[in-house]
Amino acid sequence: MTSKLSAGKSTDSTEWTFLTNHAHVLVCIAQESEIRIRDIASRVGITERAVQRIIAVLEEENYIQKIRNGRRNVYRVQKNLPLRHPIEQHRHVSELLGLFL
Repeated sequence: MTSKLSAGKSTDSTEWTFLTNHAHVLVCIAQESEIRIRDIASRVGITERAVQRIIAVLEEENYIQKIRNGRRNVYRVQKNLPLRHPIEQHRHVSELLGLFL
């Protein structure tokens, strides 16, 4: 990372974010249950293949449920599940999503 914190120099804020790509994908799905993988990839700034992997993990861990509706997928977020990291596991997905929805 090439951030410069000295006086008069700017920090490149695109180098990192506070949320993971998993969180970004989850927020996109919570905002729009019929969102396409292509649109998630565009919004998050990752590849479609990366989105597919993240969705598979979220589905495997029961954070989302994928329902086939014709040729499209509809996603349902399981908001009552706890967040995964020990620091935040006392909080639920619904609380995280509440910040963005």
